[in-house]
Amino acid sequence: MTSVITGDIINSRKQKEPEVWINSLKKVLSKINVETKYWEIYRGDSFQIEIKDYYTSFIAAIYIKAAIKMIKGLDVRLAIGVGNKTYDGNDVTESNGDAFVFSGEIMETLKKEKQNLRIKTKNSEINSELNLYFKLALITMDNWSVNSAEIVKLSIENPKALQSELGKLIGINQNAISNRQKRAHLEEILELDLMYRHKISLL
Repeated sequence: MTSVITGDIINSRKQKEPEVWINSLKKVLSKINVETKYWEIYRGDSFQIEIKDYYTSFIAAIYIKAAIKMIKGLDVRLAIGVGNKTYDGNDVTESNGDAFVFSGEIMETLKKEKQNLRIKTKNSEINSELNLYFKLALITMDNWSVNSAEIVKLSIENPKALQSELGKLIGINQNAISNRQKRAHLEEILELDLMYRHKISLL
């Protein structure tokens, strides 16, 4: 099995300097998968990335969201597909299989559902449960400030770092880091990541 995230940037056309978010997105996608064969930005503000370690696809989606929300006024829709891969193309948009089909199908429904993160697997019960969790988590994540998004991105990049160590990276004290993590509900999001990994293991 594998996983695919298809996404598009919300409010991208309102940005006077699109290279700012494009460069941020490229950096994040290349950190998730260093091989450019497995990710692509297309149609201006859409992108797709294959994540072979499908257990990490939720935290990867959060990482992408945090990076984009660090740019004021922007957000991102993300559709996770988990399933098999039946054809390995020269680039990610040429590849095929359930993971790719599921991700594409969910992407088409995101605007209608008015939900910025959804998942589809072959198991409808797991889909329903995880999408409910995502819907609840988005109450917080869709309203992250730039500072909240920054601390989530930094925490994901440095999972073993102490708050004091994170503070040194961006020039603020440990208490400020703690407060920002609480406002971003980082602890609850990481708990949801553990739940996601458990549910995906049942597929």
